[in-house]
Amino acid sequence: MLDLAMKIGILTRNPQAWCNLQLKQAMVKFNVTPVCFGFKDLMGTIGLRLGVTLHGKPIEDEVSAVIVRPIGSGSLEQIILRVDLLKAIEDLGVKVVNRGEAIEKAVDKYYSLLLLERNDIPTPATIVAEGYGEALRGYRMLGGNTVLKPLFGSRGVGVARVEVSDVAIRLFRLLSSQRSVIYLQSYIPHGFSDIRAFVVGDRVVASARRISGYWKTNVAQGAWTRSVKLNSELEDAAVKAASILGCEIAGVDIMVTRDGRFFVNEVNSQPDWRGLQSTTDKNIAEEIVGYVVSKLKG
Repeated sequence: MLDLAMKIGILTRNPQAWCNLQLKQAMVKFNVTPVCFGFKDLMGTIGLRLGVTLHGKPIEDEVSAVIVRPIGSGSLEQIILRVDLLKAIEDLGVKVVNRGEAIEKAVDKYYSLLLLERNDIPTPATIVAEGYGEALRGYRMLGGNTVLKPLFGSRGVGVARVEVSDVAIRLFRLLSSQRSVIYLQSYIPHGFSDIRAFVVGDRVVASARRISGYWKTNVAQGAWTRSVKLNSELEDAAVKAASILGCEIAGVDIMVTRDGRFFVNEVNSQPDWRGLQSTTDKNIAEEIVGYVVSKLKG
């Protein structure tokens, strides 16, 4: 075991959030001191021999690793800066989980699915466009039974079914006029359920089926969870999907059709696990902290 001189940071907006409290308890079990802070506590410097500071001190003197919880909403400038700071922190020798590059890939739905498809991971048919005309063309290519999503976003917020041509025309015109990107996927019949596989390192530490009364299966949208044992094909796909995006910790969302085909719908680089924890005897926070500690010791 490590002594309490070892400190691991939890980069978060809310130190009292359930997942963060779980991480802090797990760190105590590993004899590690948790240090909670937010991006507002950081400063990046150039030419001052300080690198990145935490509360005015070099961050590498304050923590040996950082576990990144949701980086939060913000302006484009703020999001770019936050990712840049994660990259700079890692350059200073501090272990960052997940790395800035991994978060950058995973939060961009189009680019992340593009990388997955290039590496033979089944994904839903998808189109993305700025122009109203091209979006409508893509809608017809997808067969008119589609799901409209924000390019950046989570928890099912802003996601809508688009099944009627007149509705598609009005929506796409509105979004195009507002300089929004139109990100559209073919609707995958999935029995109002999907699978969340929680990956830590090179293995799935827990998995659950998320079940809903309608087509959205996000726990934040009212879905409930029950434990499910993944077969080797789904487990391998989840681990591979996380690895392709560079995520050491990931929540991989998988839809399975009635005829047994599966599609990786999304890889979440900063996953919540409160709902999933209720379905497993494994302590997911301890799995995360144990993984980070093993990397530091290695």
